[in-house]
Amino acid sequence: MIHRDLSLELSKCAADYPVVTILGPRQSGKTTLVKACFPNKAYFSLEDPDVRAAAEADPRGFLSQCDGGGILDEIQILPNLLSYIQGIVDNKQIAGHFILTGSHQTLLHQSVTQSLAGRTAMLALWPLSISELRQAERELGAFELIASGFFPRKHKNEIESRRFYNDYLQTYVERDVRSLIRLRDLSAFQSFLTLLAGRVGQILNYTSLSNDVGVSATTIKEWISVLKASFIAFELQPYFANIRKRVVKSPKIYFTDVGLAASLLGIHDSNQASRDPVRGNLYENLVIADILKDGLNQGIRPEAYFFRDSNGNEVDLLIKEEGKLIPIEIKSAATFSINALKGLTHFKSLDIDRVQPGFVLYNGDQEHQVNGVRVFNPLRREKIWNTLT
Repeated sequence: MIHRDLSLELSKCAADYPVVTILGPRQSGKTTLVKACFPNKAYFSLEDPDVRAAAEADPRGFLSQCDGGGILDEIQILPNLLSYIQGIVDNKQIAGHFILTGSHQTLLHQSVTQSLAGRTAMLALWPLSISELRQAERELGAFELIASGFFPRKHKNEIESRRFYNDYLQTYVERDVRSLIRLRDLSAFQSFLTLLAGRVGQILNYTSLSNDVGVSATTIKEWISVLKASFIAFELQPYFANIRKRVVKSPKIYFTDVGLAASLLGIHDSNQASRDPVRGNLYENLVIADILKDGLNQGIRPEAYFFRDSNGNEVDLLIKEEGKLIPIEIKSAATFSINALKGLTHFKSLDIDRVQPGFVLYNGDQEHQVNGVRVFNPLRREKIWNTLT
């Protein structure tokens, strides 16, 4: 079993809260993690038809089996249980009594807000980080990581990329997409996924996607909401606070697991990844996702943005932490170029408080420092979040 960095934060939260809720995409390792951290708690998967039927028929009787604490997997399937859990934890006042997992972000957030506000810690578990893979003695280069992705089962069982992601997509569409929306045209949705993968790291243009897929812009927005709700994709919002000049105000889109984006584009090995026209975007997706994972694994909700103005000046990633604004440029090249500092230099010239010198994260071997900007390969850092912040 690959050790998960979230384990420490999970244990701390279970000592402080009666309920801990872990959100994340399917197959990110939530079940394995909670079983390993709480081996003595009763475990129930609400995706099991028999378990679900018993819980629906007699919620109090079902939860009485968790007298010593319990793990309820995919709790969003039966959100009504949360009201009964509220009564139990208010009565017993036992830390770490229930551990809940879910893979539908929106549904679970709404239910938890209504029933368990103030009673549960909320954590997020994404697929493996580069640091976690390294602990498992899987030392892979950037383009190998792009092609292979980060799902634990894929690495544990050494499943070939094409087969794993084909199966993952089929399962995802059947289980999640169809349960969240009335999907009339499966081929249009699959085309949408592929086109979106080709746009990682780009500004979302709903009209362009709508024209290319052949559905309305409203449908595209609904589909993107589904991808975000089920942790397939995430957005970076633009940063424009205190900036008077005209700036882009639409988000950029990324995949939570870059391997899925690569597979959708027909990229199945490192050679393809290193030569593909969108290699720079995929590398950017790889690095940004890993930075966010590292923060989330420490119980931090990263405040992450990007910057772009109407003149094309851009910073790939901005992290806001403890009042500081940290600009980061990301380059897939193995050779550092002074041109990589252009966006950072422009951003620092704007009238913004507490902007730090920033970083250039690239795919080379050497480390540099230029005008206070640190340049290094993020794959060579154990805790990238801590290095940046």
